[in-house]
Amino acid sequence: MKSWKHYLGLTVVSSALLLGACGSDAEEDAATDEATEEQAAESDTASESADQSSEAAVEGEVSGDGSSTVAPIMEALVEEYSASGTDVQVTVGVSGTGGGMEKFIAGETDFSNASREIKDEEKQKLEEAGVDYTEFLLAYDGLTVVVNSENDWATELTVDDLKKIWVEDGTTKKWSDINPEWPEEEIVFYSPGTDSGTYDYFNEVILEEEDMVQNATLSEDDNVLVQGVQGDKNAIGFFGYSYYVANKDTITAVAIDGVEPTNETIESGEYSPLSRPLYTYVSNESLQNDPATYDFFEFALDNAGAMAEVVGYVSLPQEVTDEQKAKLEEFKN
Repeated sequence: MKSWKHYLGLTVVSSALLLGACGSDAEEDAATDEATEEQAAESDTASESADQSSEAAVEGEVSGDGSSTVAPIMEALVEEYSASGTDVQVTVGVSGTGGGMEKFIAGETDFSNASREIKDEEKQKLEEAGVDYTEFLLAYDGLTVVVNSENDWATELTVDDLKKIWVEDGTTKKWSDINPEWPEEEIVFYSPGTDSGTYDYFNEVILEEEDMVQNATLSEDDNVLVQGVQGDKNAIGFFGYSYYVANKDTITAVAIDGVEPTNETIESGEYSPLSRPLYTYVSNESLQNDPATYDFFEFALDNAGAMAEVVGYVSLPQEVTDEQKAKLEEFKN
């Protein structure tokens, strides 16, 4: 017969095992409860973050118009901005600097692209219309004079030559009028339209406010000018540097006073007097009260340098870029 101590020992061991098992189950239940609580907390946090993100999402429409010269960089910025996943829709027309300003003055757009500084009369009209604005620099451009790729005689011109070629004097101009050694062929002209800031800039620094030749083909679309020069051996035209870069295999850039347009000569100002900044003018009201406009221009100023190089313009020095961003941040809510 087994003693009571034997049964007592078994009981103690069994109890210990039972208690151990219960304790293990309790610990597992506690751990499970804790994990469940943590998951629930994480889920609540994620849900809260999603709600906040949803509340913070910027939506809306932003519209601009203006310079065909500025169009390549602005269109590249709009494309990149759209690809970033934004819910903001940005549209940009190309009516020329002057045409874009007219729409801006009328309150039809949030911003206006320009390949020249705003004119005094435009400032006055904006003031009369109650439109306050901020000027931003986007990049540098070199207004590029081009000839047909078969033209091997007029690849270098002086500013004086350009004036003789382009100023109206009542005659039918031939290349031989500029240099007797050049062909006795009539010059064919392609120029931006009168609403273009490029036309205004050329008029100011080359024509010096004299009338342009009357038989020039004018267009606000620089692609039309490119195609015109490509198609005629005796053609000459001018437009923004990026349009030359995009078509340099089929047209020739003319060196002016011995300096060719390049990124380096444009940025340094050596390519003179045809180096110039590119602008956009933005409604202060839109920047202040429309999150979509602010969001787009925050993106635009952050990425203008990279896009300038992609489309063939010259990016701003970092200190100038920082100045543009500082102007924008004044409107941050």
